[in-house]
Amino acid sequence: METIAYIPSPSHGVYHLGPIPLRGYAFCIIIGVFVAVWLGNKRWVARGGKVGTVADIAVWAVPFGLVGGRLYHVITDYELYFSEGRDWVDAFKVWQGGLGIWGAIALGAVGAWIGCRRRGIPLPAWADALAPGIALAQAIGRWGNWFNQELYGRETHLPWALHITSSTDGRVPGYYQPTFLYESLWCVGVAFLVIWADRRFKLGHGRAFALYVAAYCVGRGWIEYMRVDDAHHILGLRLNDWTAMIVFILAVTYFVISAKKRPGREEVVEPEAPEDSADDGDEVSADDPKTDKAEAPATEEDTPETEEAAVDMKKDEPESAESAKKS
Repeated sequence: METIAYIPSPSHGVYHLGPIPLRGYAFCIIIGVFVAVWLGNKRWVARGGKVGTVADIAVWAVPFGLVGGRLYHVITDYELYFSEGRDWVDAFKVWQGGLGIWGAIALGAVGAWIGCRRRGIPLPAWADALAPGIALAQAIGRWGNWFNQELYGRETHLPWALHITSSTDGRVPGYYQPTFLYESLWCVGVAFLVIWADRRFKLGHGRAFALYVAAYCVGRGWIEYMRVDDAHHILGLRLNDWTAMIVFILAVTYFVISAKKRPGREEVVEPEAPEDSADDGDEVSADDPKTDKAEAPATEEDTPETEEAAVDMKKDEPESAESAKKS
């Protein structure tokens, strides 16, 4: 059966601006990060936080997340880098694709915790503000797989089939399920779900983030089942399917326990900066018992304004004494 309509794949994922390579995968990741920070900042300010705080903490979270995502991919697909005939240096070539969302979220949370601790901010509140932005970042980042012609599903002749043209790394040109597109659309839906639920139920203390995680895992489960790229299997299921199920259970458990122990939403998400009291220490109160009266400045009545006034005061002293004797 001939496929009438399909989604074309880019002929290449790298474009050159002179000697500078511009990679589609990297651009998708960068754009996703900017969208997440932008939306997270709007939500943070709406909750009473300060402008710029989300970006300051993202400076910690993003690098940790990139390292975590790459580590998860390399560990779970180690044979791509450490088996016979492979070059282990390729494990550091992030621009070629390969970021595991599970590792990115886990280690990114560590970076965010460090940033929040430095600012005196509760991590769950920051995560709630950023949750839908992270989902949108994933939606955009998945298009990086389209540039690299990777992570597609089974062969199909649907009108929206993905046309794979590359034959590198064992690919077979043909028409396949566009799992990158399915996950991208699912993540957009997750973002809107979290925004709606947060407004409707006033989610707080990390529950908006837990909802994002749980909803994403549901979609990742069925999308992962469709993929045909090599992966480790446990009891007939791909490793990422098991990971999605475990993380889903953890997210739902946290949501339920948190709702019982800490209902409602945080009233204060970011403490006010302490006022500068450095100048206050130089001021001495008039009622301070430690103030020595002998050190108190002379009054205007006791202090002559000029030297002439001082001389006149001395001339008046004898006359005053004589007057006292006559009286």
